Amino acid sequence: MAVLTVLAVASGFAKITLMQNDVDFFGRYGFSGPMLIAFGTAQLIGGILLPLKKTRFAGATVVACTFLASLAILLIDGNIPVSIVTAIATLLLFVVMKVSWPSRSKDSNER
Repeated sequence: MAVLTVLAVASGFAKITLMQNDVDFFGRYGFSGPMLIAFGTAQLIGGILLPLKKTRFAGATVVACTFLASLAILLIDGNIPVSIVTAIATLLLFVVMKVSWPSRSKDSNER
């Protein structure tokens, strides 16, 4: 969980602060500065929600969506090594989503 949180927060922070690598990379695919900041904000918020049990599912969902978008762009760009790491992180987020899916208690099912 800690690794996924760090990845999400670091990725979000890099985009929010318009790090030149991210600006150049995402700019080639039509991302403007404000779009990149919004994308990074989603990653940052999702990363902040990940460690908290009550918000873990929502955080994992938000981060997985942003990582999937990044994965698509990475694959289009042909960056296979980073694509593999992003795909693994996304799969782990899906596992987190499955495990943290809100379930009903037995009492509410018996009524």
